[in-house]
Amino acid sequence: MSGRAQLMWDEQVTEYDFGPGHPMDPVRLSLTMRLVEAFGLDQKLKVTSAPAAGDSTLGLVHRADYVAAVRRVSADPRSVEQAYGLGTEDNPAFATMHRAAALIAGQSVGAAEAVWSGDVAHAVNFAGGLHHAMPGSAAGFCVYNDAALAVARLLELGAERVVYVDVDVHHGDGVQAAFWDDPRVLTISLHEHPRTLFPQTGWPEETGGAGAEGGAVNIALPAGTGDAGWLRAFHAVVPELIAAFGPQVVVSQHGADTHFEDPLAHLAVSLDAQRAVAEACHQLAHEHAEGRWVALGGGGYAVTDVVPRSWTHLVAIAAGAPLDPAAETPEPWRHEVYRATRAMAPARMTDGRHPVRWRSFEDAGYDPADRLDQAILATRRAVFPLHGLLA
Repeated sequence: MSGRAQLMWDEQVTEYDFGPGHPMDPVRLSLTMRLVEAFGLDQKLKVTSAPAAGDSTLGLVHRADYVAAVRRVSADPRSVEQAYGLGTEDNPAFATMHRAAALIAGQSVGAAEAVWSGDVAHAVNFAGGLHHAMPGSAAGFCVYNDAALAVARLLELGAERVVYVDVDVHHGDGVQAAFWDDPRVLTISLHEHPRTLFPQTGWPEETGGAGAEGGAVNIALPAGTGDAGWLRAFHAVVPELIAAFGPQVVVSQHGADTHFEDPLAHLAVSLDAQRAVAEACHQLAHEHAEGRWVALGGGGYAVTDVVPRSWTHLVAIAAGAPLDPAAETPEPWRHEVYRATRAMAPARMTDGRHPVRWRSFEDAGYDPADRLDQAILATRRAVFPLHGLLA
């Protein structure tokens, strides 16, 4: 397997644009790529593009009638297809909807193909991670579920065990739904508790369908969880399950909306903790999947302060050239941020919390009065025995 990493990028992914005032501002994508370039990371990995996903590829996850509906609202953005979740407040129609969504999906599928073929060890598509789209409907700013499509393509190519790790603040419901009955896929989602956040799913009791018991794992965190708790929960559940499952590929989704500055959710995670989890996913891929790692973006609505820095760290880790958290953001990039948004750019690649300190669940013991530990134990009790592990 090649040691090289690959970054999937096409400027036209910024056409995935729900319009002025919508939280999913495509400037977060262009500013991320400009920061990647400002640090010279584009010289440390292969930057390439894949074609848009065609109907047969989209059909690995999505129904033909839904794809047809997306095409219809793209042709007439004033239309509403309520039954398909299109033309709604969350998912307003726009003229390039099908083309841009299919292009983003194509990048994630291309990343999966490159990693499975052995052309590269790691591949990143930070424009991807649109994990809420269902087989027959759009949801939560997501039109085509590129994450599920990447996993489905890996299965089509012959993969027998794929693990999907989702650390977005929202439950990875669309990917879970796509593989609910498939024992070849282990979906793990670490998210804010469904009592306090969309999509109100992702309870620890959701563990997979008949014949795939234990194939869905949900760690539902209390609102307000910060760095130490977030990392404690991740390490109390994810590594042990991945080791037991023995994946051939790790696919991870790195939504940046867990951040304390994000306007749409209620966790209190820093950039430095997000970087630490990206490093952990990288390490887990090497420990258990011969280094095969497909890394995707996701949510994230602090579009200048958080998203570009978080995903640039992700790219740097995949490229084998991790950035010093204390590094200053390059001055040309700061000028570009101001030009594009009239906002002041962050000065450093850290929130000042590196290295993040946290207590291991195994070493520090379980506190029955602590809501975080209750959440961890609920997940372990629901899923660990199904994998032959002690809760």
